[in-house]
Amino acid sequence: MEKNALRKIKFKSLIEEWLQYKKTTIKESSYLNYKFIIETNIKKEMGEKNLEELLQYNFNSFVEQLMEKLSSKTVKDIMTVLKAILKYAEIKYDINFKISLISTPAQITNEVEVFNDKDRKEMEEYCIQSKKIRDLGVLISLYTGLRIGEVCALKWSDIDFEKKYIKVNHTLQRVYVNKRETKVLYDRPKTKKSIRKIPMAKVLYEKLKEISKNYDNEAFVLTGSTKRYYEPLGYRYIYRRILEKCDIEYKRYHQLRHTFATRCIKVGMDVKSLSEVLGHANVSITLNIYVHSSFETKNKFINKL
Repeated sequence: MEKNALRKIKFKSLIEEWLQYKKTTIKESSYLNYKFIIETNIKKEMGEKNLEELLQYNFNSFVEQLMEKLSSKTVKDIMTVLKAILKYAEIKYDINFKISLISTPAQITNEVEVFNDKDRKEMEEYCIQSKKIRDLGVLISLYTGLRIGEVCALKWSDIDFEKKYIKVNHTLQRVYVNKRETKVLYDRPKTKKSIRKIPMAKVLYEKLKEISKNYDNEAFVLTGSTKRYYEPLGYRYIYRRILEKCDIEYKRYHQLRHTFATRCIKVGMDVKSLSEVLGHANVSITLNIYVHSSFETKNKFINKL
C-alpha cells in the first residue's frame, strides 16, 4: 500500500474496525476484556499514530515501558491483543510490521502453593459444620477444583445427586464495560473444555444432599436464591473470613484449586483425567503446573546412586 494512503489511516480507526470484526466471533466477556486492554494501554500510546508511523514504531520499547509497571502476565495479555490487531492490518493493507520481531515477556511459573493437610482439614470441618450456605463454596472448591467464578455461578440444577456429579457449564464474573463502568456477566465458560462433569467425593455429596431439599432447583448454591448471587470479589471476602476464623494464613482462593489438583496427583489420578476435571484447554497445561516430583522423591533416588 502506498505511503500516502497509509498516512490517512489512524491506528485508532483500525482498532475500532478490528473490535467490530472480533465482536461477532468471541464471547461478550472476551470482547469487553479486549476493549478494556485497548482503552487503558494501547490507544493512549499509539491510537493517534497513522499506519506509516507505526511501521517505524519501536514496539519493543513499548514492551519495556509496560514491564516497568505491570506484571509479565498483564504485559503478555496486552501484547497478544496488540499483535492480533497488527496481524489484521497486515492482511487488510498488505503491510509488514515484522510481528515476529516484537518481544513478548515470558511468564514466570512459580512453584504451586497449596494448603497443608492440617489447614485443609480445618477448613473442611468448619465448612461442614457451618450453618451458612455461602460457606459451601470453599468445600466445593476443595473437592472439585472449581474456579471462583464457576463456584459463584453454580446452581442446584447443576448438581446431579442420582449420578453423583457436578456439571460446570457457567461462570460468573464482573468485567469492565469501559474505564469507569463494570457489569456482572453470568455466561458460558470461554472454552469447551471448561464445560465438564466432576464426580462428587462422598463427603461433598453427603453435605450437599443434606441441604439441597431446602432450596429451589434454579437457586444459586451460595445464596439459596434465584435472584441473588455472590460475585467473585464479594466471595473472596467470605473466603478470607473463613481463613481468619480457622486461624489459617491467607492464600489466594485459587490455591484451593491447586490443593485439590495436588491431592489428586498424590493419590494416583492420571494427568488426562485431572486435566478434564480441571477444565484445562490441553493436558500440557496440567503437566506444566502440577506434575513435578517432590524434593523428597528426588532425594530418595539420588541417594540410591
